[in-house]
Amino acid sequence: MSTEPTQPLKNAGLAAVLSALWCGLGQIYNGQIGKGIAFMIIQFINALLMFIFIGFITYPIMWIWGMVDAYRQAEQMNMQSRDVDN
Repeated sequence: MSTEPTQPLKNAGLAAVLSALWCGLGQIYNGQIGKGIAFMIIQFINALLMFIFIGFITYPIMWIWGMVDAYRQAEQMNMQSRDVDN
């Protein structure tokens, strides 16, 4: 038996939904604060780039990447947590 406190499991679906609502929010939910803030800053820059039309390409790419990344990171964290428990 381990005396270390285990990390609570993350809900991967919730992480993806949070990133869908606000890019970077899913990463923050996963505990990746710096990464989440970086995603938010990049998405803000992408919104500004819409004035020169490149943002219409980069904004949705980053938005989808944020959702997928948040989901995968939550799943990976859960797998690591299960491995530590066993």
